[in-house]
Amino acid sequence: MLLWRNRAKNAAGAWESETAQGSFGRLWGVFMNARVAIAAVLVILQKALQALGTPLNHWTLAICIAYLGAALVVRLWAHPRPPGSTFDALWVWTIGVDVMAFSLLNFFQASPLNYTPLFALPVLLASVLGPILLAFGTAASVTLLLLADAAWSSIQGSADVNARLLQAALSSSGFFLVALLANQLAVRLAGQEKLTKKSQSAARMQIQVNELVVATLAEGVLVIDDNGFVRSANPAARRLLAAQESAYPAPFRLAAQTAWQPLVELMQHTFAQQLAHESNISLVQPGLNARRLQVHSRLTDSSDGPHESLCVMFLQDLREMEARIRIEKLAAMGRMSAAVAHEIRNPLAAISQANALLEEDLHDAGQRQLTAMIGQNAQRLAKIVDEVLNISRAQQEIPAQQTASLRLDEAARRIANDWARQNAVAGQLRIRTDSASTEVSFDDDHLRRLMLNLLDNALRYTSGTAQGLEVSTQLVAPGQARLAVWSDGQPLEETVQTHLFEPFFSSESRSTGLGLYICRELCERYGAQIGYQRVLRENIQGNEFFVVFQPASQRLRTELPSMDSVLA
Repeated sequence: MLLWRNRAKNAAGAWESETAQGSFGRLWGVFMNARVAIAAVLVILQKALQALGTPLNHWTLAICIAYLGAALVVRLWAHPRPPGSTFDALWVWTIGVDVMAFSLLNFFQASPLNYTPLFALPVLLASVLGPILLAFGTAASVTLLLLADAAWSSIQGSADVNARLLQAALSSSGFFLVALLANQLAVRLAGQEKLTKKSQSAARMQIQVNELVVATLAEGVLVIDDNGFVRSANPAARRLLAAQESAYPAPFRLAAQTAWQPLVELMQHTFAQQLAHESNISLVQPGLNARRLQVHSRLTDSSDGPHESLCVMFLQDLREMEARIRIEKLAAMGRMSAAVAHEIRNPLAAISQANALLEEDLHDAGQRQLTAMIGQNAQRLAKIVDEVLNISRAQQEIPAQQTASLRLDEAARRIANDWARQNAVAGQLRIRTDSASTEVSFDDDHLRRLMLNLLDNALRYTSGTAQGLEVSTQLVAPGQARLAVWSDGQPLEETVQTHLFEPFFSSESRSTGLGLYICRELCERYGAQIGYQRVLRENIQGNEFFVVFQPASQRLRTELPSMDSVLA
């Protein structure tokens, strides 16, 4: 945290330095251009006065030309630092050249021109770009030079000494006042500029945060103007609309596809009534399943002037909402099942005990067979009760020596062959085992349940052609095997892929949506990983569900409630 804080402070300091350099550089350039322009005007005036018959003072012309050269040199090559903790001597040279040049012009004054107003340039330069001390120092230097010029005039016996002294005093007072006002105005403007830039930076940061939040929302967000153009669409909205960024870069017309017509009508209705609306719509696109969406439309406030009003739509997939509701119902059913199972345990124990006592007094083979059936079913009920109760309590680790292990190749081939005979699809199923008889940490009954669920799911979506199903095993790392069930079905939609292993989520209305969920729970119980991908087999694209097992020697499994008996 401290490191990030220091980095933030350094970044803020760098930003402030860059801001100061930019503002200072612009103002410095303006003043340097003004110096060059004034120097050029002074040279031109000397030649103009000569042309009008005024005697040319060669010292004055030389000073003007030298000042023009110095101004050009500073403009082209000088790059002083803004005033701060260290002072740049270039400031003294730049302001000093101005003060000395204008003082010499005032001293060698042989024409009706008055050069005193020129001192305002170095005073303004020091006041606007420098600290108040530099501004007052410049004004004080100009005052001393003006008084010295008036004193020299009195020594030379000039008749207008009092007038020159009065003019020097008034000019000096004006220069001090200009220095103070210009410096305070420059400080205020610099503060306002700094505050403005900080506000702009905060606004940009807030915009970036808002864009990040909108981009990561699970809800789709569309921003539409009154002409029907989508100004912005987050990834969730594009996924629900099946609109790719490359095909529909924003802005794009909402009426670009006929399937989006319900959204167009809702947008028009919202703008017409100037009210928020909520509606359930269906988007039917060729080659894709119909999407049922819940849409909330809102209007932005346009009461702040000429800004147009925008319609913001929030899109939610009704199938996802229904899946969440089913999950909540499942949680409630789990709590209720745990309570019921707990109440069943006591009378079930009494039934088992009574059956055992009854069996001791029976000698008829038929009656003993009936009591045996009672005992078996009582044990089955007891197992169901235990597994239901395990759902509601934390899982407990089981020592590694109690973990079942089996040879994956043999078990996978046996289960796949049994399933193919039972479903009469031996001609469609390929079996390839190549895991070098690796042992995996998995119970045989649970592996059978896992494979049957995956095979039933693959058969449901296969094309029905020969070799359209495949079960394969392979060794992916020393001691680590992989089981895959592949079918040549159509690719799954992105929304289906996102919720593949969630309970009660299915793309078919008649399916319970529990098969893949049970597969995931079984894999997590034994530390295995299950996933889905689209792969190529025998030059045919298909869907593959794969399971990567942990080596039996490295597995410390955690007890997880089995659903076999509960869902039987």
